[in-house]
Amino acid sequence: MYEMAILWDWIAFCVRWLHVITAMAWIGASFYFIALDLMLKPNSALPAGAYGEEWEVHGGGFYHTVKYLVAPAEIPEHLTWHKWQSYTTWLSGAALLMIVYWVGGELFLLDPTKADLALWQGILISGGSLTLGWLAYDALCKSRLADRPTVLMLLLFLILVGMSWGYNQIFTGRAALLHLGAFTATIMTANVFFQIMPNQRIVVADLKAGRTPDAKYGKIAKVRSTHNNYLTLPVVFLMLSNHYPLAFATEYAWIIASLIFLTGVTIRHYFNTMHKTGDGPLWTWGVTTVLMLVIAWLSTVPGGATYEEAEARPLTTYEQKYASVGSFEEAYYAVVGNCSMCHARDPSWDGIRRAPKNVVLETESDVARHAEQIYLQAGLSHAMPPPSAIEMEPEARRAIIAWVRDVRDH
Repeated sequence: MYEMAILWDWIAFCVRWLHVITAMAWIGASFYFIALDLMLKPNSALPAGAYGEEWEVHGGGFYHTVKYLVAPAEIPEHLTWHKWQSYTTWLSGAALLMIVYWVGGELFLLDPTKADLALWQGILISGGSLTLGWLAYDALCKSRLADRPTVLMLLLFLILVGMSWGYNQIFTGRAALLHLGAFTATIMTANVFFQIMPNQRIVVADLKAGRTPDAKYGKIAKVRSTHNNYLTLPVVFLMLSNHYPLAFATEYAWIIASLIFLTGVTIRHYFNTMHKTGDGPLWTWGVTTVLMLVIAWLSTVPGGATYEEAEARPLTTYEQKYASVGSFEEAYYAVVGNCSMCHARDPSWDGIRRAPKNVVLETESDVARHAEQIYLQAGLSHAMPPPSAIEMEPEARRAIIAWVRDVRDH
Protein backbone atom coordinates (compact mmCIF):
# COMPACT_ATOMS: atom_id res chain seq x y z
CA MET A 1 0.00 0.00 0.00
CA TYR A 2 2.71 2.43 1.05
CA GLU A 3 4.89 1.61 -1.92
CA MET A 4 2.28 1.94 -4.67
CA ALA A 5 3.68 5.42 -5.34
CA ILE A 6 7.07 3.86 -6.10
CA LEU A 7 5.54 1.24 -8.41
CA TRP A 8 3.49 3.89 -10.20
CA ASP A 9 6.57 6.07 -10.66
CA TRP A 10 8.45 3.15 -12.20
CA ILE A 11 5.56 2.42 -14.54
CA ALA A 12 5.62 6.06 -15.66
CA PHE A 13 9.41 5.86 -16.11
CA CYS A 14 9.18 2.72 -18.28
CA VAL A 15 6.39 4.15 -20.43
CA ARG A 16 8.38 7.39 -20.86
CA TRP A 17 11.43 5.33 -21.86
CA LEU A 18 9.39 3.50 -24.50
CA HIS A 19 7.93 6.80 -25.70
CA VAL A 20 11.36 8.39 -26.16
CA ILE A 21 12.77 5.35 -27.99
CA THR A 22 9.88 5.07 -30.43
CA ALA A 23 9.81 8.84 -30.94
CA MET A 24 13.48 8.74 -31.96
CA ALA A 25 12.69 5.97 -34.42
CA TRP A 26 9.72 7.87 -35.89
CA ILE A 27 11.49 11.23 -36.13
CA GLY A 28 14.62 9.61 -37.52
CA ALA A 29 12.67 7.81 -40.23
CA SER A 30 10.70 10.96 -41.03
CA PHE A 31 13.83 13.11 -41.35
CA TYR A 32 15.54 10.47 -43.46
CA PHE A 33 12.73 10.12 -45.98
CA ILE A 34 12.20 13.88 -46.29
CA ALA A 35 15.94 14.33 -46.92
CA LEU A 36 15.97 11.40 -49.36
CA ASP A 37 12.97 12.77 -51.23
CA LEU A 38 14.63 16.15 -51.65
CA MET A 39 17.98 14.68 -52.74
CA LEU A 40 16.57 12.52 -55.55
CA LYS A 41 18.13 13.21 -58.92
CA PRO A 42 16.65 12.48 -62.38
CA ASN A 43 18.28 9.94 -64.66
CA SER A 44 17.15 9.09 -68.17
CA ALA A 45 18.20 5.47 -67.65
CA LEU A 46 15.69 4.94 -64.83
CA PRO A 47 12.75 2.54 -65.34
CA ALA A 48 9.44 3.87 -66.63
CA GLY A 49 7.50 5.77 -63.99
CA ALA A 50 10.58 6.41 -61.84
CA TYR A 51 11.02 9.99 -60.63
CA GLY A 52 14.61 10.02 -59.40
CA GLU A 53 17.39 8.13 -57.71
CA GLU A 54 19.94 8.60 -54.95
CA TRP A 55 23.15 6.76 -54.11
CA GLU A 56 24.20 6.62 -50.48
CA VAL A 57 27.03 5.07 -48.49
CA HIS A 58 26.68 3.89 -44.90
CA GLY A 59 28.10 1.18 -42.69
CA GLY A 60 30.61 0.03 -45.29
CA GLY A 61 28.02 -0.53 -48.01
CA PHE A 62 26.33 1.34 -50.86
CA TYR A 63 22.58 1.88 -51.22
CA HIS A 64 20.78 2.70 -54.45
CA THR A 65 17.28 4.13 -53.96
CA VAL A 66 14.80 4.76 -56.79
CA LYS A 67 11.49 6.55 -56.21
CA TYR A 68 8.30 6.08 -58.26
CA LEU A 69 5.84 8.94 -58.12
CA VAL A 70 2.89 6.57 -58.30
CA ALA A 71 4.21 3.00 -58.30
CA PRO A 72 6.37 0.59 -60.32
CA ALA A 73 4.84 -1.39 -63.15
CA GLU A 74 4.99 -4.54 -61.02
CA ILE A 75 4.61 -4.56 -57.27
CA PRO A 76 7.25 -6.62 -55.39
CA GLU A 77 6.22 -9.41 -53.06
CA HIS A 78 7.83 -7.76 -50.05
CA LEU A 79 7.16 -4.18 -48.98
CA THR A 80 8.50 -2.49 -45.84
CA TRP A 81 5.81 -0.28 -44.30
CA HIS A 82 7.03 2.50 -42.02
CA LYS A 83 4.14 2.83 -39.62
CA TRP A 84 4.85 1.15 -36.27
CA GLN A 85 7.15 3.99 -35.17
CA SER A 86 4.36 6.54 -35.43
CA TYR A 87 1.68 4.37 -33.84
CA THR A 88 3.83 3.22 -30.92
CA THR A 89 5.03 6.75 -30.24
CA TRP A 90 1.46 8.04 -30.01
CA LEU A 91 0.15 5.10 -27.99
CA SER A 92 2.98 5.30 -25.46
CA GLY A 93 2.59 9.09 -25.31
CA ALA A 94 -1.14 8.77 -24.71
CA ALA A 95 -0.48 6.23 -21.95
CA LEU A 96 2.05 8.57 -20.35
CA LEU A 97 -0.40 11.48 -20.54
CA MET A 98 -3.01 9.37 -18.75
CA ILE A 99 -0.56 8.23 -16.07
CA VAL A 100 0.87 11.67 -15.32
CA TYR A 101 -1.91 14.11 -16.17
CA TRP A 102 -5.08 12.07 -15.62
CA VAL A 103 -4.22 9.84 -12.66
CA GLY A 104 -2.08 12.65 -11.23
CA GLY A 105 -4.48 15.32 -12.40
CA GLU A 106 -5.04 16.97 -9.03
CA LEU A 107 -1.38 17.93 -8.98
CA PHE A 108 -0.13 18.14 -12.54
CA LEU A 109 -3.18 18.88 -14.71
CA LEU A 110 -5.44 21.33 -12.93
CA ASP A 111 -4.55 24.81 -11.71
CA PRO A 112 -7.20 25.98 -9.22
CA THR A 113 -5.99 29.58 -9.58
CA LYS A 114 -6.98 29.56 -13.27
CA ALA A 115 -10.19 27.53 -13.43
CA ASP A 116 -12.35 25.86 -10.81
CA LEU A 117 -12.77 22.46 -12.45
CA ALA A 118 -13.40 18.97 -11.18
CA LEU A 119 -10.79 16.41 -12.21
CA TRP A 120 -13.24 14.64 -14.55
CA GLN A 121 -13.86 17.95 -16.34
CA GLY A 122 -10.14 18.49 -16.82
CA ILE A 123 -9.72 14.96 -18.18
CA LEU A 124 -12.65 15.48 -20.55
CA ILE A 125 -11.08 18.70 -21.89
CA SER A 126 -7.72 16.95 -22.15
CA GLY A 127 -8.93 14.00 -24.22
CA GLY A 128 -11.69 15.83 -26.09
CA SER A 129 -9.43 18.60 -27.33
CA LEU A 130 -7.09 16.11 -28.98
CA THR A 131 -9.98 14.48 -30.86
CA LEU A 132 -11.65 17.74 -31.91
CA GLY A 133 -8.30 19.17 -32.99
CA TRP A 134 -7.72 16.32 -35.42
CA LEU A 135 -11.26 16.57 -36.84
CA ALA A 136 -10.90 20.33 -37.43
CA TYR A 137 -7.48 19.94 -39.06
CA ASP A 138 -8.62 17.04 -41.23
CA ALA A 139 -11.66 19.02 -42.42
CA LEU A 140 -9.40 21.91 -43.45
CA CYS A 141 -7.09 19.58 -45.38
CA LYS A 142 -10.04 18.08 -47.25
CA SER A 143 -11.45 21.48 -48.16
CA ARG A 144 -10.51 23.64 -51.13
CA LEU A 145 -7.61 24.94 -49.08
CA ALA A 146 -5.76 21.73 -49.96
CA ASP A 147 -4.79 23.44 -53.23
CA ARG A 148 -3.40 26.42 -51.30
CA PRO A 149 -0.79 24.85 -49.01
CA THR A 150 0.63 28.14 -47.71
CA VAL A 151 -2.79 29.39 -46.60
CA LEU A 152 -3.49 25.99 -45.07
CA MET A 153 -0.27 26.13 -43.05
CA LEU A 154 -1.08 29.64 -41.82
CA LEU A 155 -4.53 28.51 -40.66
CA LEU A 156 -2.96 25.53 -38.89
CA PHE A 157 -0.57 27.90 -37.13
CA LEU A 158 -3.47 30.10 -35.99
CA ILE A 159 -5.27 27.02 -34.64
CA LEU A 160 -2.15 26.08 -32.69
CA VAL A 161 -1.85 29.62 -31.27
CA GLY A 162 -5.49 29.50 -30.19
CA MET A 163 -5.03 26.10 -28.55
CA SER A 164 -1.88 27.31 -26.80
CA TRP A 165 -3.79 30.24 -25.30
CA GLY A 166 -6.80 28.08 -24.41
CA TYR A 167 -4.79 25.39 -22.65
CA ASN A 168 -3.02 28.04 -20.58
CA GLN A 169 -6.36 29.40 -19.34
CA ILE A 170 -7.23 26.04 -17.78
CA PHE A 171 -4.25 23.82 -17.08
CA THR A 172 -1.01 24.19 -15.17
CA GLY A 173 1.81 25.68 -17.22
CA ARG A 174 3.59 22.38 -17.77
CA ALA A 175 0.32 20.59 -18.62
CA ALA A 176 -0.64 23.34 -21.09
CA LEU A 177 2.57 23.03 -23.11
CA LEU A 178 2.54 19.24 -22.90
CA HIS A 179 -1.05 19.14 -24.19
CA LEU A 180 -0.18 21.45 -27.06
CA GLY A 181 2.54 18.95 -27.98
CA ALA A 182 0.08 16.07 -27.67
CA PHE A 183 -2.47 18.01 -29.74
CA THR A 184 0.11 18.40 -32.52
CA ALA A 185 1.42 14.85 -32.24
CA THR A 186 -2.14 13.52 -32.50
CA ILE A 187 -2.53 15.35 -35.81
CA MET A 188 0.75 13.89 -37.03
CA THR A 189 -0.05 10.29 -36.09
CA ALA A 190 -3.61 10.58 -37.36
CA ASN A 191 -2.16 11.78 -40.68
CA VAL A 192 -0.26 8.50 -40.90
CA PHE A 193 -3.12 6.28 -39.71
CA PHE A 194 -6.09 7.87 -41.49
CA GLN A 195 -4.52 9.30 -44.65
CA ILE A 196 -0.99 8.27 -45.57
CA MET A 197 -1.28 4.53 -44.89
CA PRO A 198 -4.82 4.03 -46.33
CA ASN A 199 -3.86 5.86 -49.52
CA GLN A 200 -0.77 3.71 -49.89
CA ARG A 201 -2.89 0.59 -49.42
CA ILE A 202 -5.23 1.76 -52.20
CA VAL A 203 -2.26 2.17 -54.54
CA VAL A 204 -0.94 -1.30 -53.69
CA ALA A 205 -4.38 -2.87 -54.12
CA ASP A 206 -4.80 -1.21 -57.53
CA LEU A 207 -1.42 -2.50 -58.67
CA LYS A 208 -2.15 -6.05 -57.55
CA ALA A 209 -5.48 -5.88 -59.38
CA GLY A 210 -3.80 -4.66 -62.56
CA ARG A 211 -5.30 -1.15 -62.37
CA THR A 212 -3.37 2.09 -62.82
CA PRO A 213 -3.28 3.89 -59.43
CA ASP A 214 -4.61 7.43 -59.26
CA ALA A 215 -1.81 9.95 -58.62
CA LYS A 216 -4.07 11.91 -56.24
CA TYR A 217 -3.39 9.45 -53.44
CA GLY A 218 0.31 10.14 -53.53
CA LYS A 219 -0.40 13.89 -53.58
CA ILE A 220 -2.55 13.67 -50.46
CA ALA A 221 0.07 11.65 -48.62
CA LYS A 222 2.77 14.13 -49.64
CA VAL A 223 0.84 17.11 -48.19
CA ARG A 224 0.29 15.35 -44.86
CA SER A 225 3.92 14.17 -44.70
CA THR A 226 5.11 17.73 -45.31
CA HIS A 227 2.97 19.01 -42.43
CA ASN A 228 4.42 16.32 -40.18
CA ASN A 229 7.92 17.32 -41.21
CA TYR A 230 7.45 20.95 -40.16
CA LEU A 231 5.66 20.07 -36.92
CA THR A 232 8.25 17.61 -35.62
CA LEU A 233 10.74 19.99 -33.99
CA PRO A 234 8.13 22.04 -32.08
CA VAL A 235 6.60 18.82 -30.72
CA VAL A 236 10.00 17.71 -29.38
CA PHE A 237 10.45 21.12 -27.69
CA LEU A 238 6.99 20.95 -26.10
CA MET A 239 7.59 17.42 -24.81
CA LEU A 240 10.85 18.55 -23.19
CA SER A 241 9.37 21.78 -21.81
CA ASN A 242 8.00 20.19 -18.63
CA HIS A 243 11.60 20.00 -17.36
CA TYR A 244 12.17 23.75 -17.79
CA PRO A 245 10.06 26.23 -15.80
CA LEU A 246 11.52 29.07 -17.87
CA ALA A 247 9.39 27.71 -20.72
CA PHE A 248 6.12 26.97 -18.93
CA ALA A 249 6.08 28.95 -15.67
CA THR A 250 5.54 32.40 -17.10
CA GLU A 251 2.51 34.51 -17.95
CA TYR A 252 3.47 34.35 -21.61
CA ALA A 253 4.08 30.61 -21.88
CA TRP A 254 1.39 30.40 -24.57
CA ILE A 255 3.30 32.93 -26.71
CA ILE A 256 6.56 31.04 -26.17
CA ALA A 257 4.89 27.85 -27.37
CA SER A 258 3.45 29.64 -30.40
CA LEU A 259 6.82 31.11 -31.41
CA ILE A 260 8.42 27.68 -31.17
CA PHE A 261 6.28 26.58 -34.11
CA LEU A 262 7.82 29.37 -36.18
CA THR A 263 11.33 28.23 -35.28
CA GLY A 264 10.34 24.74 -36.43
CA VAL A 265 9.44 26.19 -39.83
CA THR A 266 12.66 28.19 -40.21
CA ILE A 267 14.95 25.35 -39.13
CA ARG A 268 13.26 22.72 -41.28
CA HIS A 269 13.18 25.13 -44.25
CA TYR A 270 16.94 25.45 -44.03
CA PHE A 271 17.56 21.70 -44.01
CA ASN A 272 14.89 20.93 -46.59
CA THR A 273 16.38 23.50 -48.96
CA MET A 274 19.90 22.25 -48.29
CA HIS A 275 18.91 18.66 -49.07
CA LYS A 276 17.26 19.78 -52.29
CA THR A 277 19.78 22.31 -53.61
CA GLY A 278 22.92 21.64 -51.59
CA ASP A 279 22.85 25.16 -50.14
CA GLY A 280 20.55 26.16 -47.28
CA PRO A 281 19.38 29.79 -46.86
CA LEU A 282 21.40 31.33 -44.01
CA TRP A 283 18.71 33.92 -43.23
CA THR A 284 16.70 31.17 -41.55
CA TRP A 285 19.28 30.94 -38.76
CA GLY A 286 19.12 34.69 -38.22
CA VAL A 287 15.33 34.53 -37.89
CA THR A 288 15.57 31.51 -35.60
CA THR A 289 18.07 33.31 -33.36
CA VAL A 290 15.83 36.37 -33.09
CA LEU A 291 12.83 34.19 -32.23
CA MET A 292 14.78 32.36 -29.53
CA LEU A 293 15.99 35.66 -28.04
CA VAL A 294 12.38 36.86 -27.86
CA ILE A 295 11.42 33.56 -26.21
CA ALA A 296 14.26 33.92 -23.68
CA TRP A 297 13.08 37.46 -22.87
CA LEU A 298 9.48 36.35 -22.44
CA SER A 299 10.64 33.63 -20.06
CA THR A 300 11.86 36.28 -17.61
CA VAL A 301 8.35 37.66 -17.11
CA PRO A 302 7.05 36.42 -13.73
CA GLY A 303 4.08 34.07 -13.70
CA GLY A 304 1.76 32.68 -11.09
CA ALA A 305 0.40 34.00 -7.82
CA THR A 306 2.46 35.96 -5.31
CA TYR A 307 3.18 34.52 -1.87
CA GLU A 308 0.44 36.67 -0.33
CA GLU A 309 -2.10 35.56 -2.94
CA ALA A 310 -1.16 31.90 -2.49
CA GLU A 311 -1.35 32.22 1.29
CA ALA A 312 -4.85 33.70 1.06
CA ARG A 313 -6.21 31.03 -1.30
CA PRO A 314 -8.40 28.38 0.37
CA LEU A 315 -7.06 24.86 0.27
CA THR A 316 -8.56 22.52 -2.29
CA THR A 317 -10.12 19.21 -1.20
CA TYR A 318 -6.96 17.41 -2.32
CA GLU A 319 -4.75 19.76 -0.29
CA GLN A 320 -7.00 19.56 2.79
CA LYS A 321 -6.59 15.79 2.81
CA TYR A 322 -2.85 16.15 3.35
CA ALA A 323 -2.95 19.23 5.60
CA SER A 324 -5.59 17.97 8.03
CA VAL A 325 -3.60 15.22 9.77
CA GLY A 326 -1.73 15.93 13.01
CA SER A 327 1.67 14.99 11.56
CA PHE A 328 1.44 17.68 8.87
CA GLU A 329 2.93 20.52 10.92
CA GLU A 330 6.21 18.76 11.63
CA ALA A 331 6.52 17.65 8.01
CA TYR A 332 5.67 21.14 6.80
CA TYR A 333 8.51 22.74 8.77
CA ALA A 334 10.88 19.99 7.63
CA VAL A 335 10.08 20.79 3.99
CA VAL A 336 10.19 24.57 4.34
CA GLY A 337 13.43 24.43 6.31
CA ASN A 338 15.20 22.24 3.77
CA CYS A 339 13.63 23.02 0.40
CA SER A 340 12.27 26.55 0.19
CA MET A 341 15.58 28.25 -0.58
CA CYS A 342 15.23 26.82 -4.11
CA HIS A 343 11.55 25.92 -4.26
CA ALA A 344 10.24 29.42 -3.68
CA ARG A 345 8.39 32.02 -5.73
CA ASP A 346 11.54 34.09 -5.50
CA PRO A 347 14.39 31.57 -4.93
CA SER A 348 17.25 32.75 -2.72
CA TRP A 349 19.73 30.20 -4.06
CA ASP A 350 22.27 31.79 -6.41
CA GLY A 351 21.76 30.90 -10.06
CA ILE A 352 18.17 29.69 -9.70
CA ARG A 353 15.65 32.09 -11.19
CA ARG A 354 12.62 29.79 -11.10
CA ALA A 355 11.82 26.98 -8.71
CA PRO A 356 12.95 23.66 -10.25
CA LYS A 357 10.06 22.25 -12.32
CA ASN A 358 8.07 25.18 -10.89
CA VAL A 359 7.48 23.18 -7.72
CA VAL A 360 7.01 25.87 -5.07
CA LEU A 361 7.13 24.81 -1.41
CA GLU A 362 6.38 27.81 0.78
CA THR A 363 2.77 27.87 1.99
CA GLU A 364 0.84 25.04 3.60
CA SER A 365 -1.17 24.57 0.41
CA ASP A 366 2.09 24.35 -1.59
CA VAL A 367 3.45 21.54 0.58
CA ALA A 368 0.14 19.68 0.82
CA ARG A 369 -0.33 19.87 -2.95
CA HIS A 370 3.05 18.25 -3.62
CA ALA A 371 2.87 15.66 -0.85
CA GLU A 372 3.43 12.58 -3.03
CA GLN A 373 6.40 14.15 -4.83
CA ILE A 374 7.96 15.19 -1.53
CA TYR A 375 7.40 11.69 -0.16
CA LEU A 376 9.27 10.11 -3.08
CA GLN A 377 12.00 12.71 -3.56
CA ALA A 378 12.86 13.65 0.03
CA GLY A 379 11.30 10.87 2.10
CA LEU A 380 11.83 7.44 0.58
CA SER A 381 14.83 8.58 -1.47
CA HIS A 382 17.54 11.16 -0.92
CA ALA A 383 17.14 12.75 -4.35
CA MET A 384 16.17 16.05 -2.74
CA PRO A 385 17.58 18.29 -1.51
CA PRO A 386 20.90 17.97 -3.40
CA PRO A 387 23.59 16.94 -0.90
CA SER A 388 25.82 19.75 -2.13
CA ALA A 389 23.12 22.27 -1.19
CA ILE A 390 22.03 21.16 2.27
CA GLU A 391 22.32 18.06 4.43
CA MET A 392 18.81 17.06 5.39
CA GLU A 393 18.61 15.44 8.79
CA PRO A 394 17.22 11.88 8.99
CA GLU A 395 14.57 13.10 11.44
CA ALA A 396 13.19 15.47 8.80
CA ARG A 397 12.91 12.67 6.24
CA ARG A 398 11.19 10.43 8.78
CA ALA A 399 8.70 13.22 9.51
CA ILE A 400 7.81 13.42 5.82
CA ILE A 401 7.37 9.64 5.53
CA ALA A 402 5.24 9.51 8.68
CA TRP A 403 3.04 12.37 7.41
CA VAL A 404 2.17 10.82 4.05
CA ARG A 405 1.65 7.36 5.54
CA ASP A 406 -0.55 8.92 8.20
CA VAL A 407 -2.74 10.38 5.44
CA ARG A 408 -3.00 7.01 3.72
CA ASP A 409 -3.90 5.25 6.96
CA HIS A 410 -6.83 7.64 7.36
